[in-house]
Amino acid sequence: MGAYRPSALIIVGLVTAQFALAALAQDLPWWGLLLLAYLPGAAIGHALYVMIHEATHNLVFKRVALNKVAGIAANLPTVLPSALAFRKYHLLHHAHQGVMELDADLPSRTEAKLVGNGSIRKALWLLFFAVAQAFRPSRMRTVKLWDGWLLVNAVVVIAADVAVFLVFGPWALLYLFAATLFGLGLHPLGGRWLQEHFITNHPQETYSYYGPANLIAFNVGYHNEHHDIANVAWINLPKVKASAPDLYDSLASYKSWTALVLRFIFDKRLSAYSRIIRTSNNPARDAERDQAPASAASAGA
Repeated sequence: MGAYRPSALIIVGLVTAQFALAALAQDLPWWGLLLLAYLPGAAIGHALYVMIHEATHNLVFKRVALNKVAGIAANLPTVLPSALAFRKYHLLHHAHQGVMELDADLPSRTEAKLVGNGSIRKALWLLFFAVAQAFRPSRMRTVKLWDGWLLVNAVVVIAADVAVFLVFGPWALLYLFAATLFGLGLHPLGGRWLQEHFITNHPQETYSYYGPANLIAFNVGYHNEHHDIANVAWINLPKVKASAPDLYDSLASYKSWTALVLRFIFDKRLSAYSRIIRTSNNPARDAERDQAPASAASAGA
């Protein structure tokens, strides 16, 4: 348990690489830009958000303030200021998983209704998943969004966006935006969001992924392990699983994010409703819901 300081060097390397690719993108045709964004760009963009996640749990440095700085640094090439907002709401997710008023990881009922269970709408939802997430804090009426750190985060990232636009041009900024959308959305790596808590094996609520993409996603697939002991850095999460095979090997898990993305898009039984929702003041009803058939969970009962 505890911080893994080499992650700071990883953040520097990822940020440098993403800005270098943005500079390269300014001379590419539109299809070359999209290809660059979908292949190396998405992998780097996703990895940057994994590092933001590490900083959120204070796993880059020991001091909280330095982890906030690390999160903002990882946020620099992703266009959308989000690191400190993610920190605030993700920690609430760990404390209040499945509670609509406190868990921003849950799609709202309005969002789920808009997505439906049609393949085209589900694919579009995945494509713009980063944008959908940005609107979720608006329903958290009891949680104050803005504070000094969030303001610093917004100013620094927007300044980086302006600098990219002025130095490299709009094509470079478009590359960064596309890399972020792909890395968090309609991409094999986007299967990570479906893997974590979308119900495919009711009543199991949290799932891990043990496929080869963990090598470029910094073991973020070890999600059951992370929820069990959230202050274990990415490099040590496989050790958690190895230390307790009797606990983890019996759980449903995934070996392919790509297969999961395709299953979600084309299986009408799966939708944005396919999450377990509980209330914070009615544990009896929560228990009844958790015992409901899988079809009821998928239908958003």
